[in-house]
Amino acid sequence: MKIADPAQTQQCCNEVQLMLAELPFDGARVLELGCGRAEKTRTLAETGRMQEILALEVDAIQHARNLQITDLPRVRFALGGAEAIPAEDGSFDIVIMFKSLHHVPMGQMHQALAEVARVLCPGGLAWISEPVYAGELNEVMRLFHDEKEVREAAFAAVCGAVERGVLALERQLFFLTRSHFEDFAAFERRMIQVTHSDHRLSPELYAQVRQQFEAHLTPEGATFFNPQRVDLLRKPG
Repeated sequence: MKIADPAQTQQCCNEVQLMLAELPFDGARVLELGCGRAEKTRTLAETGRMQEILALEVDAIQHARNLQITDLPRVRFALGGAEAIPAEDGSFDIVIMFKSLHHVPMGQMHQALAEVARVLCPGGLAWISEPVYAGELNEVMRLFHDEKEVREAAFAAVCGAVERGVLALERQLFFLTRSHFEDFAAFERRMIQVTHSDHRLSPELYAQVRQQFEAHLTPEGATFFNPQRVDLLRKPG
């Protein structure tokens, strides 16, 4: 298994569209761990392909906002983390983690993957998507939120689950995704002023982050291409 493969990150794609093409969603019971603002949840649900989606979010503030969503009848929102999934054994066909494994406390990442295996039915699939520690946006982000250690720990947890036979590796996918910001204010709203993290930047650091971001700014905004990795895993049986 590889944590990154620069030779395979030439393709830029929408990850949700890639997942819709790769996974057998028709009639599936789906669990999304770390649904955030439920933007991807909505895209999945509106295809009408899934039987149901349980969208779990550990951030109580964001979860309260998600509960205000009333137009997705096949989606149920719940508060909880991947390390203690509020669901019965073998109750899902597909589990999705969009960039959320590295947000699990490092000491509980192995437990989170054990929980994923527990709630998957035999033969069920887990889409474990993680950002690769590279790219120009990463260079801006690491000035105030360096995720190198937690991303490496997340990959080690996946490798450990595969080595122990808890989950089996189907394949790895490497690709680029696109992030666009109209201006620094948009970057600040989406990346600094988030409810799940308390980013307190000193005036000096704030100025440094702004300067590095604005080096990529054009009249059309700032666009970044970010390397990603998906570890597609299957529960044995």
